[in-house]
Amino acid sequence: MTKQMSAREVALTALDRVRKNGAYSNLQLNQLLVKHKLDDNDRRLATRLVYGVLQRQLTLEYWLQPFVKGKKLDSWVETLLLMSIYQYHYLERVPDWAVTDEAIEIAKHWGNPGIRKFVTGVLHAILRKGLSDLTQIPDVTTRLSIQNSVPEWIVTELIDQYGEQQAEKDLLAINDPAHLIIRANTALTTLDKIKEELTAMGIEFVDSQVVPNTLRITKGSIIGSRLFEEGLITVQDESAMLAVDSMDIQKGDRVLDACAAPGGKTIQIAEQLDPAAGGEVHALDIHEHKTKLIRKNAKRMKVDDRVITHTLDARKVDEEFADESFDKILVDAPCSGMGLLRRKPEIRYTKQLSDSTNLQHIQQSILNAVATKVKKGGIITYSTCTILKQENDQTVQAFLADHPDFTLLKTETSRKLKDDRNSATLTILPSDYGSDGFFISSLQRNL
Repeated sequence: MTKQMSAREVALTALDRVRKNGAYSNLQLNQLLVKHKLDDNDRRLATRLVYGVLQRQLTLEYWLQPFVKGKKLDSWVETLLLMSIYQYHYLERVPDWAVTDEAIEIAKHWGNPGIRKFVTGVLHAILRKGLSDLTQIPDVTTRLSIQNSVPEWIVTELIDQYGEQQAEKDLLAINDPAHLIIRANTALTTLDKIKEELTAMGIEFVDSQVVPNTLRITKGSIIGSRLFEEGLITVQDESAMLAVDSMDIQKGDRVLDACAAPGGKTIQIAEQLDPAAGGEVHALDIHEHKTKLIRKNAKRMKVDDRVITHTLDARKVDEEFADESFDKILVDAPCSGMGLLRRKPEIRYTKQLSDSTNLQHIQQSILNAVATKVKKGGIITYSTCTILKQENDQTVQAFLADHPDFTLLKTETSRKLKDDRNSATLTILPSDYGSDGFFISSLQRNL
């Protein structure tokens, strides 16, 4: 019989697998939450601990170091200490004694008397001496790195590309909690009807300031609700919706979504199409299990009659489609994901600057491959979920240099976001609207 774990043991197990083996935090946590049936409060605590410790890992390691002085620790012991420091500093409603007592209990049951004694000594020393003042770190890059728990190369890139003041704003923003965002499926319902039902369910929300037909959930859960199960709503970040929002989809458009999985933007496109008018969206992914996921999501949202999936590398579109086949093409390209750090905190520790350079080559090859597939006068929308310019504006400029038959248009959204900017491309920074970082450009093929 499986021993029932406490919330902190669930969090510790998930965290140690992520930190030691590079496992995906969401998969590990969900797997453990299913296995160990915690009540709602304990589920929330375990979730907060996993994502909070990952988000603040470099800060916590910096604070721990003086108390262990380079001592070689078992992975789980170090994770337990980091998790305890996180609770001391960031969870004001949890009393220090409760954190300390449970950490010592875990050390006792997971380790041996020596480990229990060591953990007890370290935690009591931390409470007695306090944590070091991060504002006293003299070097700006190092200070911002430790304060915001972001590797120095990312800090350096953000300062170089956006300036120190803007970089500091965005580094603070990526550690804010992510919002739960839902979009009404306008193919089936209206936003007003969704609001009525949410209110009846006791779920609290505010209107999105970023995109239409969208709400930020401020209290309550919608996963598993009738609205979700019947495809009346879907979950998608506001910034991610902007790419399709900018495309001005018409009912009879034939659209290619070249890098489609898991299908959020495919479905957003499909909602605006009318099959009777010839409207359809072709969604590509290189993996069959991901195209199956797109079809599953399209079916739940009741738009599968206008979604056609293809298991195909976007760089090989010549094998499937004739030139000038599409009115519009979306290339939501593979990228480093540097706009998603508040939702996927661990990726900040695994990415390197070289990843951006390598991804830029892939991005360019996809754009080059699909260039002839859009009709003359049609638009390729190129987007990423990163804020690094080498994968964004630099990729666009490289494409335009190779394709003089394309013109860069100003990207416009329905809410006229950042409309007074100087650039034709649109970059949404994490500090702009409290949404993910995102980049969108609009490339029109000349007549």
